[in-house]
Amino acid sequence: MAEIIWKDRKRIFFGLPWTFTKYSLSEDRLFISTGFFSVKEDEVRLYRIMDVSLERKLWQRMCGLGTIKCCSADKTMEDFEIRNIKKSREVKEMLSNMVEDERTKKKVSSREFMDHERDEFDDYDDHDTY
Repeated sequence: MAEIIWKDRKRIFFGLPWTFTKYSLSEDRLFISTGFFSVKEDEVRLYRIMDVSLERKLWQRMCGLGTIKCCSADKTMEDFEIRNIKKSREVKEMLSNMVEDERTKKKVSSREFMDHERDEFDDYDDHDTY
């Protein structure tokens, strides 16, 4: 098992951790565990995360919480949120730096995750003959 660098629980009213959603972060993966009777465990490799942003609504700011939104190239996780966690700004910065470090280690660029679809900005038209 990888060494856990950070962990927290999804929190509810007044910042109390009375939920069954747990988050943890190792040096190369992010884990999300949900459920009590039926438990679902997801993980995403950090190099697959393409974008990280922070959202803090008024009630979250009042309780010292925030939600980190992640855009991922992972097939099973896709876009996901790390909801209602303490010290969200620090965690977002830590996650963002770790993602960049992993992408540099693995020599991954974001263009490797982009699907090429023809659209109005392509240089050619499907009807042109060459």
